[in-house]
Amino acid sequence: MANEIKVDPQMLAEFIKLNKNILEAPNLAKSLDEIDLEVTPHEVVYSEGKIRLLHFNPLVSRQLKTPLVIAYALINRFHILDIHPKKSWVKHLLNQGIDVYLIDWGTPTPINRHEGFDDYVNGYMDNCIDFVRKETLSDAVSLQGYCTGGTLSTVYSALYPKKVKNLTLTAPVIDGRRDSTVVSNLAKHMDVDKLVDTLGNMPPELMYYVFSILKPFEQGFEKYLNFFKNIHDQEYVENFIRVEKWVSDTPPIPGELYRQWIRDIYQENLLINNKMYVGGRQVSLKNISMPLLTQVAVGDHLVSPECSMPIHYAVSSEDKTLKIYPTGHVGMIASSFSQKKVLPEFAKWLGERSEK
Repeated sequence: MANEIKVDPQMLAEFIKLNKNILEAPNLAKSLDEIDLEVTPHEVVYSEGKIRLLHFNPLVSRQLKTPLVIAYALINRFHILDIHPKKSWVKHLLNQGIDVYLIDWGTPTPINRHEGFDDYVNGYMDNCIDFVRKETLSDAVSLQGYCTGGTLSTVYSALYPKKVKNLTLTAPVIDGRRDSTVVSNLAKHMDVDKLVDTLGNMPPELMYYVFSILKPFEQGFEKYLNFFKNIHDQEYVENFIRVEKWVSDTPPIPGELYRQWIRDIYQENLLINNKMYVGGRQVSLKNISMPLLTQVAVGDHLVSPECSMPIHYAVSSEDKTLKIYPTGHVGMIASSFSQKKVLPEFAKWLGERSEK
């Protein structure tokens, strides 16, 4: 007599439920085009080339005189900082009475392929900060840089220390040698000159592909499995679609900036060793003497904590704080944990060091 095949009833029930959810998904989830990210109201107060400087409308009476300028990353869009009204980094800061400006790097075109660190730091970034200083009658601003924007903010603060009153670096790329992520390993072994000379700007398709393979199981099968399992949870589905919309919108990176980034930060590790030059000027981290807050995430798969933390020990700031959070790269700025833990600590730190 042939052996009977036994099927776990619970597993069968879950399989049937999952298939039912997959069939119902088109009626329960909006497409990416249908999602409105509901960006917090703001005005474009300065623009230059492709970049824009956004000034967010206040939500409460301002409590801090010192304005905050946020330098977002060069990858994806700034919307992750304002991804949902309940998980918005920007909105939380506005509710604390902080005057928030944000640099949107825009969408580079082939005409921008020769722009590098000099253009971004000594040009765009300095012009934006000078605009804010003049607009708010402030000698210096508070500056926050996220991810690669944290690297640009580090370079800027080392070159223009008198214009930065407080510096916050959130998951910055600093010590390329210590970065053990897939991104770093790819960067250290690529022929960046051949790549840039051939392609010019780094195309969105290439950047999206690189980030899609960082965690192939979690970013592929597991992610969508969880999506279909939770298809009847409206809040879960909405958050999922919003993040997917953000992930899929990846602008090009100027070729020369990409070349310098890969070579100077990852391959030759010049920044942490005070050997990097931008616009003919040496970038010495010892010039950073203003109050410094460094935020890193234990589960960061884009920038290793070990890559970010060395900045805490390389500067000459006497007032410096290192915060390590049990979350990931995005979770540190766009999650319930961020709202409950990371943001309150950041706002408190900033409030204690800014003019009232």
